[in-house]
Amino acid sequence: MTGTIEKVSIVVSKGSFEGLYPPLIMANGARAEGIEANLFFTFFGMDAIHKRRYEHIKVSTVGNPGLHLATFAGGLPGVSSVMTHYLERKMEKLDFPPIPEFLEMIADTGAGLYACKASADLFELTKDDFIDQVKDVITVGEFYELAAGGQIIFT
Repeated sequence: MTGTIEKVSIVVSKGSFEGLYPPLIMANGARAEGIEANLFFTFFGMDAIHKRRYEHIKVSTVGNPGLHLATFAGGLPGVSSVMTHYLERKMEKLDFPPIPEFLEMIADTGAGLYACKASADLFELTKDDFIDQVKDVITVGEFYELAAGGQIIFT
């Protein structure tokens, strides 16, 4: 059976550089194709929308098998910053904006950005702690209502 996707809801649970770009690229691609997109930031994924953290997202180097570094090397001082800078330059060459700009761009296309209420409560955060593009802090039930009739993607 074939059909078209009309709506996607993407759960963003990782707060690292390499954990945030995939859902942002997917949401941006969905909007470019005219597909409704909502992003639901939960647990450490909320770093992407946290006013004090979203401009300081780093590559996770410790225990990251994709980097092909020994665990001890990933934990050395400065390795995360160097790898982050390296990947930022590579992403820039591919014309991907930095995370703060990407979030703003995606929100400007009409995508919904939402924070998870349970995670916000866990970390003692309120809507005021999040960037202006966050529409609301919502429960899982409210997320399911938004996602109804569409695809849910976990990242």
